[in-house]
Amino acid sequence: MAQRFLGWRMVTVAFFVDFVAVGFFFYSYGVFFKAIAAEFGDSRLGVALGLTVTNAVGAIVAPMVGRALDRYPLRRIIGIGAASMALGFAGLSVVETQWQFYLVLGLFIGFGASSMGQLATSKLVTNWFDRRRSTALGIAATGVSMSGVFMPAISAELIDSFGWRDGFLIYGLFTGFVVVPLVLRFVISRPEDVGLHPDGALVLEESGGTQPGTSPEPRLRMHSVLRDRNFWVIAMGFALVFCCMSATLTHMVPRITDLGHPLARASLVMSLCAGMGVFGKLSFGWLGDKLTVQTNMLIIIAVQFLGQLTMYLTTDLLLFAIGAALFGYGVGGVVPMQGTTVAKTFGRERFGAVLGAIRPAQFPITILGVPFAGWVFDTTGTYDLAFQVLLGVYVAAAVAFVFYRAPKN
Repeated sequence: MAQRFLGWRMVTVAFFVDFVAVGFFFYSYGVFFKAIAAEFGDSRLGVALGLTVTNAVGAIVAPMVGRALDRYPLRRIIGIGAASMALGFAGLSVVETQWQFYLVLGLFIGFGASSMGQLATSKLVTNWFDRRRSTALGIAATGVSMSGVFMPAISAELIDSFGWRDGFLIYGLFTGFVVVPLVLRFVISRPEDVGLHPDGALVLEESGGTQPGTSPEPRLRMHSVLRDRNFWVIAMGFALVFCCMSATLTHMVPRITDLGHPLARASLVMSLCAGMGVFGKLSFGWLGDKLTVQTNMLIIIAVQFLGQLTMYLTTDLLLFAIGAALFGYGVGGVVPMQGTTVAKTFGRERFGAVLGAIRPAQFPITILGVPFAGWVFDTTGTYDLAFQVLLGVYVAAAVAFVFYRAPKN
């Protein structure tokens, strides 16, 4: 009976790994931002480019990582990624020049985040679940939102108490001495490796069930995947949504402070947005097992659109916070739904390779939102035009998902 709970143990591990991979860097980067800028000549553009370097490297290595996740034990790939992140954090604590800063971000953080982050954890959860896959992905992905609730405050406290360099060093030590051993001890790649099917069903050898270590699904060829219209619909639709999300989340606090509200209150609104993402991941994860991909994504886009529109139309902090809460709730559904959509469309055996191939296909679009909003503000002195355009991008994303066709099998 205990073996039947192994799948949920994998979900717990995925939750923890996502919390570290996202919270220790991406949700903390904005908190470290000014301290790093002051260290390297007060160039905010230079520090902002560091995040671009990290994302670019992650997109470049994602196809390679995705194929490795389909071929090799997941504990090995995730463990290597966590070790790379640990070395990266330690390296950031000792860099002396800006080019060293970029080098560490690219070689260690970008690669490590791609290898241990949502690409890897989504593959792990997808292997262990079928009927309840979307629910499981939603629960695991709450690690991302929970990191957004807690890590900014923790990072700020570390910087105030020890400085930004020692803050990164502490993250490196925790990742190396806690996360890596946990991954190597508990991660099991597939239920078949321990005599189970997905969702905890036992393998029945006498009835011709799948033997441990064999493939229960036909293995798709990647050239067939790349010629499938659904691949490009998924890549385009989610890329447009991610473009809007990244721009909104990055510029949310500046938008609030521009309205005359203090930074402390703006940070609370950001935490509220991230906290609502937890409920979004849980509810949309559950709905992903009940509704079609198109229906779920149209609901998610509509909720984000409504939240974005509310934030755009108001200068009142309470109404802005309500819009941010709606927006965060919709944001929560995107990550589990991308994994669910890929799994439903292409199966779990090629999940890593397909999801890995989608990321570089999305990158040219997802990278545009943040600098575009910043450029509009620098040019016009307001974010209005940028977020008018982003509201239109949501409409384009909804249209893209209309072209999705659920596979017959």
